Amino acid sequence: MTILTINTGSSSVRLGAFVRNGDMLTELAGTRHDLSGCEPQITLKEFMQTHGLEEISVAAHRVVHGGAKLIASRRLDREVEREIEHLAPLAPLHNPVALRWIRAAREVLAGVAQVAVFDTAFFATLPEPARTYAIPYALAEKHELRRYGFHGLAHQAMWRRWQELQSAHSRGERGSRVISVQLGAGCSITAIEDGLPRDTSMGFSPLEGLMMAVRSGDIDPGLITFLQRQENLTPEQLDQLLNQRSGLLGVSGISGDIRELLKSDDERARLAVDLYCYRVRKYVGAYLAVLGGAQAIVFGGGVGENVPAVREKILTGMQWCGVEIDLERNHGSNGTSLISSQTSRVEVWVIPVNEATILAREADVVMAA
Repeated sequence: MTILTINTGSSSVRLGAFVRNGDMLTELAGTRHDLSGCEPQITLKEFMQTHGLEEISVAAHRVVHGGAKLIASRRLDREVEREIEHLAPLAPLHNPVALRWIRAAREVLAGVAQVAVFDTAFFATLPEPARTYAIPYALAEKHELRRYGFHGLAHQAMWRRWQELQSAHSRGERGSRVISVQLGAGCSITAIEDGLPRDTSMGFSPLEGLMMAVRSGDIDPGLITFLQRQENLTPEQLDQLLNQRSGLLGVSGISGDIRELLKSDDERARLAVDLYCYRVRKYVGAYLAVLGGAQAIVFGGGVGENVPAVREKILTGMQWCGVEIDLERNHGSNGTSLISSQTSRVEVWVIPVNEATILAREADVVMAA
C-alpha cells in the first residue's frame, strides 16, 4: 500500500510518500513547496511523476482545525469536508488551504480514498480547567467556545521521538513529563504527561499563545475592542491585523523571519526578537508549574530546530529550575541533538519534527478499520 501525505501549513506544503510492507511504514520521498505561486494539481502530478508513484492507495491530509466534532482521523466525505469549511473562520490561514489541496487531490487521484488527520485531535482530552474560557458557560456551550489546541501532530511527533530516545540517554528514572516547543511560522508550546496534553498555548484558534512570525499571540481582549472602535475596523480587518500583520513583522516593521531580525541592528528588530523569546520563556515557566517539573524540554519546527540563538535566548539563566544548556552543543546541533549540559537536571533536546510519519500512520489505521 502506498500512502501520499499532504501537509499544508500557513506558508508551505510538504508532500510525502510512504509504502507499507508488513507492519513497517517506509518513507519513499518528501518535498517542501512554498504556497505562493504553487498550483496544487500541477505540484501533485509533478511529485508523483518525479518519484515514480504510479498507484496511490490513500492520500492523508493534515487539517489544522477539526473543532468539537472531528476529534479523530476520518475518511473524507462531503460531511467532513463541510465541517472543515465551517471551521475555516477559526483557522483562516490553514483550513481554506487544506480544502484547496483536498479538492486538488480528489481531481488528480480520482477514486482514491482520502483521510483527514486533525491537529486539534491530540488535544481533545485537555483537562477541563485547561480548555475552558472564563465566559458565560451557556454562551460557551451554545457556540462550542473552548480551547482546542493546535500543532497536535508536531507535539505528538516530538513526544514519541523523545520516548524512543529515553532508553539510550536517560540518566535514571524514565520520564513522563515533557514540554514540547514548536517554533516556526506558527508557534506553540505544550505540557505533556504520560503522552497526554495537560495544557497548550494555542486555544480557540491558532492565534492564541506565543508570539509568531505574523500573528500576535496573546493579547488583551480590551485592546481588540479599543482598536475596533478607534480605527473603525471590521471583523475581517481585525482578523487580518492579528493574523497577518502582527507578531515579529508587526513589532519590527521589517520581517516575520526571526533569522533576518537577528542579523539586524535596528532597535525594533531587537525588541521583536526579545519579545518573541520572552513569551516562550514565560510559558516554559508556567508549564513547569503545570507539570510539577519536567524531565525534558524539546524544540522542533523550522526555528526551533535551526536557530540556536533563539534557544539560547529562551533558556539561558534558568538554572534555578534545573534547566542548563551547553552553548557548544547548542550551536553545534545538527538533527536530533541533546543540547543540555551534563549538570542540567532537565534534558533539553532538538528533535526534527516528522509530521508526515504521523499522517501516514493515521491513514493506515483509518483504512484498516
